Amino acid sequence: MSSVIVDYNSGNLHSAKKSFQLISDELDQGEVLVSGDPDVILKAERIILPGVGTFTDCKVNLVKQTGLIEAIEERVIKDGKPFLGICVGHQLMASMGLENNVKTKGLGWVAGTVKKITPSDPKLKVPHMGWNTLIFDRNHHLFNGISSHDHAYFVHSYHLDLENSYDRSAYTEYGQHVTAAVFKENMAGTQFHPEKSQSVGLQFIRNFLLWRP
Repeated sequence: MSSVIVDYNSGNLHSAKKSFQLISDELDQGEVLVSGDPDVILKAERIILPGVGTFTDCKVNLVKQTGLIEAIEERVIKDGKPFLGICVGHQLMASMGLENNVKTKGLGWVAGTVKKITPSDPKLKVPHMGWNTLIFDRNHHLFNGISSHDHAYFVHSYHLDLENSYDRSAYTEYGQHVTAAVFKENMAGTQFHPEKSQSVGLQFIRNFLLWRP
């Protein structure tokens, strides 16, 4: 049983690989692979899509790799395998991104638009960087063992503004409600970085690797 972290030249994958492999070994869940090969993706039992940088650049990098989006969608949408998007990987689940005033189509899995954070308090700087609390909208298996108001690590200037509020399972407060996690069927996305969120993040990863949607 393998989990695959998608490599599409959009981020440093070392810390994600290390954290997911640590928990996978603990749970005897097999090897965590890092790959951009569609054939490897098509055999994955779980898919993790990270992302660092701009929404547009990450989408372009996904498109550049022939057959990659198609393989991800076949495994996630058609086969219903568990999926986790992290940071920009989570944002790419959206219908549209508006970063730097450029409209870029997302994967369209979750109805919503990625917009710049606009805190009501001018003292709050953008990007939003550091530890902040997770506030739950609703319970979900992936938050088992994690309490509302536990802290997670964020680094971002944009967030996913959802059309359907039920798709949001957690938010954080940063001069406005900022989407922290979305769940829809077999798909999950986190604006925070589980691989950088210490014990909370490791528990989230543990829950993901045990998830049977």
